[in-house]
Amino acid sequence: MNKDWLEKDFYATLGVSKDASADELKKKYRTLARENHPDKNPGDAAAEARFKDVSEAYDVLSDPAKRKEYDEARALFAGGGFPGGGFGGAGGPGGFGGGQYNVNVEDLFGDSSGGFGDFLGGLFNRGSGGRSRQPRRGQDLESELTLSFDDALDGVTVPLRLSSDAPCSVCNGTGAKAGTVPRVCPTCDGTGQTSRNAGGFAFAEPCPSCRGRGLFVDDPCTSCRGSGRGVSSRTVHARIPEGVKDGSRIRLKGKGGPGERGGPAGDLFVVVHVDDHAIFGRKGNNVTLTAPITFSEAALGSQITVPTPRGNSVTLKIPAGTSTGRVFRVRGKGVRGKDGKNGDLLVTVNVAVPQNMNDEQRDALQTYADLVAGEDPRKDLSALAGNSNG
Repeated sequence: MNKDWLEKDFYATLGVSKDASADELKKKYRTLARENHPDKNPGDAAAEARFKDVSEAYDVLSDPAKRKEYDEARALFAGGGFPGGGFGGAGGPGGFGGGQYNVNVEDLFGDSSGGFGDFLGGLFNRGSGGRSRQPRRGQDLESELTLSFDDALDGVTVPLRLSSDAPCSVCNGTGAKAGTVPRVCPTCDGTGQTSRNAGGFAFAEPCPSCRGRGLFVDDPCTSCRGSGRGVSSRTVHARIPEGVKDGSRIRLKGKGGPGERGGPAGDLFVVVHVDDHAIFGRKGNNVTLTAPITFSEAALGSQITVPTPRGNSVTLKIPAGTSTGRVFRVRGKGVRGKDGKNGDLLVTVNVAVPQNMNDEQRDALQTYADLVAGEDPRKDLSALAGNSNG
């Protein structure tokens, strides 16, 4: 756990309540990240700093395990003690009386039996000389892209422009101005921690002089203002698999922010949106199509040609007496599923009613109407309605 967490209110950074849902966090993060993105605010150091703060806050709060650890640590050490007043001071409830004891919490709970001792050990990194020397995993990043219907069917490789937290490119992460180097922090002797007495107990906390880095910069880098952190912009090529659905969230392992001090890179999550097609739709792994047919084709039967995805076509046999709404299945012309099998093309025929007829067509249709005048396709409706009411 990063000691800096104890000094930062990530909820306030994102402008959300402590019980904010994952969706609320994501929505707020996207808004703030877009507003303060370096590409949108070139040369604006304040916006760049806000972008880094927002990214760090979301990185912690969007991870359930990190968020739980953060909430527990903030609650545990709020006000310099344990929740509800801690163990108490001299003469107080749970106190040791007289205030003569100055017990270090790490010594008190620092056994190897697990539980609370392990929690504090992870929090303060016993014997490690500060968190800054440990490998650190890179940030998980999230991006969005919109694909055409055809690209979503067949899959595509797309370039994505990403920005992530990274060592400052000017000072190479030292935080010091060119030609100078940081020195060991004189306040904490390079440990990154100091002890503070609170109610008879000594609590370890990030060093206020070096902010937990263990190093002190006399002449800060003008680019990162001594933080040693910057924003890295790069282009990655992401392979979007065939058959991806609208709204899918694809994880690309190791494509996120670079790790620090030998730590692994984070992951990249790509949210995919798929544009609608002019004639095709999708239902699971099946592609759908509505094809109009004439009354004579439906009544007498015929063969019609319909397009398929990917620019081909097939011929369908329409049996005589086909009703509007009937679905014909063309096997294997749909979307390839995760099992490697293709879905089907589902063609729904719709009998098209002529909107404009010439006199000859109208006379011919009237002749047909006269021939079937005695047939009533609705003759059973009244009887069926009466039976249901009875």
